[in-house]
Amino acid sequence: MTRSMRTTRLVVFAAALSACAKEVPIVEVSGECADVFQARLCTWARMKGDSVVDVGALVPIASIENAPKDAPMVWPPVAVATLKLPEAAQQQTGLTQLTMFWEATGHPPGPYLTPHFDFHFYTVPAEDRSAMDCADLSKPSVLPSGYSLPDVPLPPPVAKMFGVSTLIGLCVPQMGMHSLLTTELESTNLFRGTMVIGYYRGKPIFVEPMVTQSMLMEKTPFDLPIPSIPGMMGNYPRAFRAEYDAQQGAYRFVLSGFAPGT
Repeated sequence: MTRSMRTTRLVVFAAALSACAKEVPIVEVSGECADVFQARLCTWARMKGDSVVDVGALVPIASIENAPKDAPMVWPPVAVATLKLPEAAQQQTGLTQLTMFWEATGHPPGPYLTPHFDFHFYTVPAEDRSAMDCADLSKPSVLPSGYSLPDVPLPPPVAKMFGVSTLIGLCVPQMGMHSLLTTELESTNLFRGTMVIGYYRGKPIFVEPMVTQSMLMEKTPFDLPIPSIPGMMGNYPRAFRAEYDAQQGAYRFVLSGFAPGT
């Protein structure tokens, strides 16, 4: 081997070592956890250095299976879990908090009158969410393509119980307004899983995977598209996937593809 060949090999080997040394590992950081129906729900984020790779929640199948068939109807609804996302994720993305609701009998309008779970990933501070009382009923000027923001009349018994006859923009105190796919709203079939976009004071404030108990009980992965959301501030996720881990007996809800809003 000539001296020049040995020198070339040494340079290539040194470059390879340098590349390996500079490779930044992906690290998972933990958020808050809470007991939900005899199992532990937790938030998390995966970071590569200071950059967020993805954000999500570990949702035990036991929490889904053990959800009570009968739950008292209260207004406003009460979350079964309210969890902060990891601080690092809050700094790098627009996401701040996860709330989980169990709808034992579903809720109006018709396609959603089936047992399901609401997972709200918020982009506003927790104190702002808690202060939402639906007194401000202003709606956004533009919605995502294919979405509607309906005013939903309540059945008389429910209206009397809750003291409100119509949910303007499907506004729920301490949640916000709920924008839904127009095709679902017009359907006569019950939904299975969908992505809801939330608003308050005319601005987008959450993305919400809303999934039926029966679909989650199938223990299979699924995706719910996140539309382009006019007016959403900060980096927000462009993809959602639910991955089922049989060994853990849990879903990993994964929000990814973070990019700035327009």
